Parts: sequence; structure tokens; C-alpha cells
Amino acid sequence: MMRKRTFISFDYDHDKEIKECLVGQAKNPDSPFEIMDMSIKETIDYKWKENARRRIKGCDVVVVLCGEHTDTATGVTAELTIAQEEKVPYFLLRGRHDKVCKKPGHALATDKIYNWTWDNLKLLFQGQR
Repeated sequence: MMRKRTFISFDYDHDKEIKECLVGQAKNPDSPFEIMDMSIKETIDYKWKENARRRIKGCDVVVVLCGEHTDTATGVTAELTIAQEEKVPYFLLRGRHDKVCKKPGHALATDKIYNWTWDNLKLLFQGQR
């Protein structure tokens, strides 16, 4: 299977360590994905959005890591909106199994937050969502 070029969208202020876990899983020999680019902490302006759009368009899929504060993370909301506008497939991943994880703004009512397991990741990257 081809490895999917992946953009990770995450709450920079609260979820950096869970992003690192996903980056680590991308290094597994049987990983269905590779990390192409990730969210960055910058002021959201026209230049930032242009840069984010370019990065997202260059990927096959966007993984939105959901944590306790994702609903207030303006960068995640902006990146999800860009993915939707550019029709780049995305899915929401529960970043913390022991906490209430929230969808980002602009998530669709039909967007499900998937449990983060290795088996689920493989299925999600195969498009089973």
C-alpha cells in the first residue's frame, strides 16, 4: 500500500505531545502514512492561511487530533476549513482516551471522532470512515 501524505492539525497550545505520538507511529515500517507537514503556531493572517492551504493541498489526507480544547483552537478550525474547501479528505482522531475530546469549529455534524488505535489508523487511511 502507498503511504498517504499526511497533514496533522492539532491544538499547538495543549496537544503537542499527542502529535508527537502520531509522528512516531508514522515511522513504523508498516505505517500507512507519512507526515508531510503539521500545524504551526503563528498569528492567523492572510500569509498564514496561504501557507496552510499550500501545505494541505499537497497532502492526501488531514488528520485532526482532537483534545479537550480543540473546539477553541482557531488554527485547527482554520485548517479544517481549508481541507473542506480544497476537498482534501480528513478525519477526526481522539487524542486522549481518558478525557472528553471536542470537535473543532466547522466540523460537520456527521464528522465522527474515531478512537486512536493502530488498527483504526490503518482502516482510516484506507478510507474506511
